[in-house]
Amino acid sequence: MDLGLESTSLQVLTPTPLPCLFLPLLDRPVLFPQSSLYSEDGMGVATLGTLYGAVLLSSMFLPPILIKRCGCKWTIVGSMCCYVAFSLGNFYASWFTLIPTSILLGLGAAPLWSAQCTYLTVLGNTHAQEVGELGEDVVNQYFGIFFLIFQSSGVWGNLISSLVFGQTPTQEATPEEHLESCGANDCLMATAPTNSTHRPSQELIYTLLGIYTAIGVLAILLTAVFLEATGDSESQNEAETQPPRLGSILLSTFKLFRDKRLCLLTLLPMYSGLQQGFLSGEYTRSFVTCILGIQFVGYVMICFSASTALCSLLFGRLSHYTGRRAIYVLGAATHLSCIVALLLWRPRSSQMAVFFLLPGLWGMGDAVWQTQNNALFGTVFERNKEAAFAGYRMWEALGFVAAFGYSPFLCVSVKLSILLAVLAVAMVSYGAVEYLESRSPVTSLTATQPSQAVEEETGIAM
Repeated sequence: MDLGLESTSLQVLTPTPLPCLFLPLLDRPVLFPQSSLYSEDGMGVATLGTLYGAVLLSSMFLPPILIKRCGCKWTIVGSMCCYVAFSLGNFYASWFTLIPTSILLGLGAAPLWSAQCTYLTVLGNTHAQEVGELGEDVVNQYFGIFFLIFQSSGVWGNLISSLVFGQTPTQEATPEEHLESCGANDCLMATAPTNSTHRPSQELIYTLLGIYTAIGVLAILLTAVFLEATGDSESQNEAETQPPRLGSILLSTFKLFRDKRLCLLTLLPMYSGLQQGFLSGEYTRSFVTCILGIQFVGYVMICFSASTALCSLLFGRLSHYTGRRAIYVLGAATHLSCIVALLLWRPRSSQMAVFFLLPGLWGMGDAVWQTQNNALFGTVFERNKEAAFAGYRMWEALGFVAAFGYSPFLCVSVKLSILLAVLAVAMVSYGAVEYLESRSPVTSLTATQPSQAVEEETGIAM
């Protein structure tokens, strides 16, 4: 398949599709439609909140330790096992199974994402040195390809869930007065039955979980056998020449916050977590499930995943010509339009096309945050990438925790207003970083920059 890259790029990309192909198969399906399926007693939202709370704690300490001790490959493999454990916990869904396994999943998620982002960044910068290209452009292309395949897994995962749950009997139409509590007006206070109360049979749930668990086990085996360890070489060489102290590794994520650029950039991953939490928790429940029923959640999310997948590849390539600033402005404008539309929209089942259009546009904006944020952190903090990506996941997890934490207490309209405010402040902060970078172009870290310059700039001992 033509990925739009030169043949030389494709040759160096040979090991890269392995984590791209196997990790998404596991990461997307394992999250399951928690907020819609276990909504009666709040267990679904509580599970997701606990999960990302564990991600928040894990990202503070575990990623730098595991990556330096085990390397990227085996950090990825070990973390993936936590995902399978969460799938197994859903076979007997209760507070005593979902909460512990969600904590385990959260502890593995931060090292997984930090390791794979480190892997791609090292691979991209290595190739950039070989062909004499700008490291930022190559890393952008690598993340574009990665998120194309990662987000496309959401298409297959949601298609599986839709086909399985599509066997649920069609329920009667919901009375008009009950529909008034859906959409932006949903304050989680309505006690009248809506489409969200029609739960699939336990047999269908077991079928779906069995498929997801099998895919997870297969992903672990394929990654362990076939993933090349080329992304680990830099960290391993550094560890061999000068073994880092455990205390230094533990504090590396927090030490990096001495760099004012990282402090300014923290709102970007936080907004990324907030907007993903809103779409997966609020949009699927208060708009789709409330009006159409749970059997439509998968089909709607397919539009989101497909849009994010295609736009990830497009933006990864397009940023080479337009620069990342134009891509960020496009993403912000797209999400701004979607937020305003959701605030004004009064959803009805007759407006079927709108239920699919909005997630498609939302996915277009999400592709910006996924590709450009990761590439931005990987290039600006190239010599502190493990700590930088750990910090990125920490703030993204904080966004998820906040989204699921205030979910039971705020109306959807208030949550949309919060998204709007955070987006505005995040873009202003990002603009400040771009201004600082333009005034001090020497501080833009590249693969060839000596570590001494980094230490002088950030005040962090390597």
